[in-house]
Amino acid sequence: MTTVHFTCSDCAQTIEVNGEMRETILEAGCPVCTTAASEGDFAAETDDE
Repeated sequence: MTTVHFTCSDCAQTIEVNGEMRETILEAGCPVCTTAASEGDFAAETDDE
């Protein structure tokens, strides 16, 4: 399973996101401080279970 995390480049807040949340953050910015987000602010991690 793949987990995606968003880390704001301005306030450094990190949250786990799903596909819909990811799209919203790209459109509206960080949910904490509203700084614009880019693809580079998301990191995917794969759980090897």
